[in-house]
Amino acid sequence: MNRIRKTFQALKMSGGKALVPYITPEYPFKGMTTQMLLALEKAGADLIEVGIPFSDPLADGETIQHSSEIALRNGATIETILKNVSEFRRTSQLPIVLMGYINPIFHLRFDNFLAACKAAGVDGVIVPDLPPEESSDFVASSERYGISNIFLIAPTSDDARIRKIDQLSTDFSYCVSLTGVTGSRTQLGDSGNLDAFLARIKANTTKPFVVGFGISRPEHVQQVWKHADGAVVGSSLINAIANSGSRDDALSAASIFLRSLRSPT
Repeated sequence: MNRIRKTFQALKMSGGKALVPYITPEYPFKGMTTQMLLALEKAGADLIEVGIPFSDPLADGETIQHSSEIALRNGATIETILKNVSEFRRTSQLPIVLMGYINPIFHLRFDNFLAACKAAGVDGVIVPDLPPEESSDFVASSERYGISNIFLIAPTSDDARIRKIDQLSTDFSYCVSLTGVTGSRTQLGDSGNLDAFLARIKANTTKPFVVGFGISRPEHVQQVWKHADGAVVGSSLINAIANSGSRDDALSAASIFLRSLRSPT
């Protein structure tokens, strides 16, 4: 049984829900990615999503775009990210999921990329600009290397498409809470509409699902956890460390922020 499946099964047995931080590697300082992974695990992360910085991140808002620019200047590449995951694996079995766009992955060739992910200890991959209808080659390669595929459910997805994505996703799917791009928000749109949407996803899925985009406060996490199996927090975490004066400051700020999200309002 893989690490992702073990994590969600353990949470289900304990009645818990997953808190999933997203990080941009090598941000805000060069050489701190492995330390950040370890700090977030200690702060209570159940699974960590690591972005692969890209020059044209279509699904990402200003915060993650800016952090990706800095990460690229700091030398973040697929190769360095996988090296960081390998270092993290020396002491941790926490699931790691990479989020990257199809262009650099296609350039490496699917088998090469996924074999390297497997060797490094990556558990799953999210490719937001790879439609399920065009994913058969990537899914087949992922299955060969035991890498979990996570596909996106959008607010515009009808019940049939939700069921299709649930079936195609290996261990869990990723629900986008709102239309648009990533970014920290004061509220997650109309709470009644979001609750109805998440309830519809729950009724049409058999595997766990997590919710991301716009989650930035403890009350957002609690709202999502009423229906979903996990909440993903990205832009607000990046904002929390953006003005750090040192690596230690960034690690401390990230840990404090992540812990705060588990506190009910």
